[in-house]
Amino acid sequence: VQLQAFGGGLVQAGGSLRLPCAASGRTFSRYIMGWFRQAPGKEREFVAAISWSGASKDYADSNKGRFTISRDNAKNTVYLQMNSLKPEDTAVYYCAAELSLGGSSYSTKSYTYWGQGTQVTVSS
Repeated sequence: VQLQAFGGGLVQAGGSLRLPCAASGRTFSRYIMGWFRQAPGKEREFVAAISWSGASKDYADSNKGRFTISRDNAKNTVYLQMNSLKPEDTAVYYCAAELSLGGSSYSTKSYTYWGQGTQVTVSS
């Protein structure tokens, strides 16, 4: 599967952004999807994950209640809705996909397929 994340940009603190990640291929609905982010000088970190059906969702503690992950399997797209953005949310955001997680959904090592990333900058 090939992934392309977009929708990033510059937003003021307290604002919102919605990041779509479009996937190629006819088997998108079978993949577990995740969002990660990487700030300058920091390791890539988990943001959110969603099961193939959308019934199960996980979030990093830092964004619970502010971010929502969702998917539309008919459109081969996973979304990250980000509200109440903070300057510390500034990072490159990546979507990732995996058919069968061999480890934690929170780990970058669990995902085989990655998109190219989209920059999100939150100004104070």
